[in-house]
Amino acid sequence: MKYTYTILYVENVLETIKFYELAFGFQRKFITPEKDYGELSSGETTISFASIELGNMNFKNGFQKSSSLNKPFGIELAFTTDNIEVDFEKAKKAGAIEIGKIVTKPWGQKVGYLKDNNGFIIEICTPIQVK
Repeated sequence: MKYTYTILYVENVLETIKFYELAFGFQRKFITPEKDYGELSSGETTISFASIELGNMNFKNGFQKSSSLNKPFGIELAFTTDNIEVDFEKAKKAGAIEIGKIVTKPWGQKVGYLKDNNGFIIEICTPIQVK
């Protein structure tokens, strides 16, 4: 088995794709003609976005929507970089909301937290150095 996708259900797929392109430098991989599903090229695992309407079709009993106005869900997308300060500021300029300043963890990794345009948690961090 292989982990292939993370799919986040969002109000506007195209706006979210544009946000991730601007804030994090990812490139769009695919968007349906209906613009209700889209993917980003992000490495081995694809980050995908689907519309709330598509989620309602998939989950007949409903689901909890994310919102930038509420506390974020207890899940995050983590992106590693060697230029954390630059990339963290770039994301903020694109509209990401800082929810945790960049700090150095006891194991030496630098980590900072943001919320994306839908309220999902984004961790920007340096790679963990395994000794």
